[in-house]
Amino acid sequence: MALTHRTSRRLALFLAALAALGVLGGCTPVAYYAQSVQGHIALMTAARPIDDWLADPATPADLKPRLELARRIRAFAVSDLALPDNASYHRYSDLKRRAAVWNVAAAPPDSLTLRRWCFPVVGCVGYRGYYDEADAKALAAQLEKDEGLEVRVYGVPAYSTLGWLNWAGGDPLLSTFIRYPEGELARMVFHELAHQVVYVRDDTMFNESYATAVERLGVRHWLATQASEQARRDYAAFDGRRRAFRQLSRDTRDELNRVYAQKRRWRTTRKRCLLSSQKQWRIFVSATRH
Repeated sequence: MALTHRTSRRLALFLAALAALGVLGGCTPVAYYAQSVQGHIALMTAARPIDDWLADPATPADLKPRLELARRIRAFAVSDLALPDNASYHRYSDLKRRAAVWNVAAAPPDSLTLRRWCFPVVGCVGYRGYYDEADAKALAAQLEKDEGLEVRVYGVPAYSTLGWLNWAGGDPLLSTFIRYPEGELARMVFHELAHQVVYVRDDTMFNESYATAVERLGVRHWLATQASEQARRDYAAFDGRRRAFRQLSRDTRDELNRVYAQKRRWRTTRKRCLLSSQKQWRIFVSATRH
């Protein structure tokens, strides 16, 4: 069954309280927290237990084996990886859209240092998420116009509530990733559950590195002991492309950092030259006055 009216109301009050803390503790507009509360409640309300979906004649035939696979992966996460045995990922939500949320990332044109936003609970991160893609694009346009930043809007298939909402049903499986290849589906579940084990405020790099390490070890164990040979081949091919892209990204980042560093050194040298010229001019003017 979906969320009861009582649980939905408690969830709304809980999320509203977090939003109030954010408004009191920072300059993020009230409207932003309102869309966050409404968006997550809609996601949770649409979720139903896996057994309900499997028993429903209206459930698409190709979805049922994916839900059964996800249930096996969820059980494996507890039995073999010691990940949390709680309410998360025992329900499924059909969002009828291609992403769970859309994130906005921004940085100066000559830097790879992301603009940061701060929120209650999670701390400061290098992105800002929206449940409506149009809202994300509106913020991106504003940052580009008002602050001269380079921006990117990208869809995110899943996110973690860090275990804070397990009392309300936890994080559900989502239509945005349920049809991923077997290895990728396992990777997603292991990764998001890892965030419920360890999460450090204001340290996105550590949090993502930790969850990625858990997912990689978990997927390796899953593929070796539970998956078919075809699933292993599919994952190897997909992971090979991912590793190649990450290497390309690292190489590009290193090259851009070198370019930006040269530009900064050039600006510093030019500034020193200008200051030196101004100093010499002041000396000249002072000397000619006598």
